[in-house]
Amino acid sequence: MSSSTLAPAERRGSDYARLSRRVAQAGLLERRPGRYTVRIALTLGAFLAGWAAVVAVGDSWWQLPMAVAMAIATTQVAFLGHDAGHRQMFRRRGPSEAAGLVAGNLAVGLSYGWWVDKHNRHHANPNHADEDPDVGAGALVWTYEQATATRGVNRWMARRQAWLFFPLLLLEGLALHVASVQALLGREPDGRWRVPMRHRAVEGVLLVAHAVGYLGLVFAVMSPAKALLFIAVHQGLWGLYMGCAFAPNHKGMPMPTADDDLDYLRKQVLTSRNVHGGRFVDVALGGLNYQIEHHLFPNMPRANLRRARPLVMAYCAEQGVPYAETGLVESYRQALAHLHEVGRPLRAA
Repeated sequence: MSSSTLAPAERRGSDYARLSRRVAQAGLLERRPGRYTVRIALTLGAFLAGWAAVVAVGDSWWQLPMAVAMAIATTQVAFLGHDAGHRQMFRRRGPSEAAGLVAGNLAVGLSYGWWVDKHNRHHANPNHADEDPDVGAGALVWTYEQATATRGVNRWMARRQAWLFFPLLLLEGLALHVASVQALLGREPDGRWRVPMRHRAVEGVLLVAHAVGYLGLVFAVMSPAKALLFIAVHQGLWGLYMGCAFAPNHKGMPMPTADDDLDYLRKQVLTSRNVHGGRFVDVALGGLNYQIEHHLFPNMPRANLRRARPLVMAYCAEQGVPYAETGLVESYRQALAHLHEVGRPLRAA
């Protein structure tokens, strides 16, 4: 879990290049527009059909099951935004950004520009406490150093964070909306924008359109009490689903530091974990369960990740690079064990 678990390795720039050639020769880096056309149509179709069903159900307590269904549909749309951000759908930037803005800002209420900036930094230095924003200190802490630096309520939470992990994910949806607005409006003291965005005005318009459309529809078809409960269930379960989709990927895996001399292949493989479980897990996690392949080849279409897995696994075996893969439940156990261990010094104090 710390850098000490990472065996020192000489920098071998050609290791990744050889793997990349094998993958390219297998045709796995080629875009699959037909497959994505079907996926987009089915996902957005289900999303829009869900909202039509919400309108049809009207002011009824049956809206609570609808909120659960819409949390699932919303996360699946967010996965499309993820794929667009990596240009898995289209080679050209324009169509990729258009798809990302529609899926992220308009449909989900998540700033596409903010997310791409944050996610690219994660991919550049996965699980690096000083470089990866996904393991920076926040409501949860990921290293002993982050834990010992906590104070007050944060220290209380750090002691118990393994138990609080899933309850806190119920707030993740709200946190993503707030972070999107902050990124859109935030400036540095010198006036520079805090987060770079190519289409800031468009993103703002689409986020407002999402908020007006979402709140307007919910309050138009339900009483205020049912509407508020629908929003709480929908947003809470969306955040929980998103967190559960991303948590198995790196949490509990080695966390390199600036002292570790890792080439690109090892930096990506050693910090990532695959999750097996068949087609159901593939769909439920949006292909992110092939996290090793995704990190090695971020532009690879989602449907090709499963096919790339045996090539990558065999190559890692040739190079003596550990390839981590486990089941879904075990991946959560490992992530929670890491959180519990990080809080141990605070519990012992």
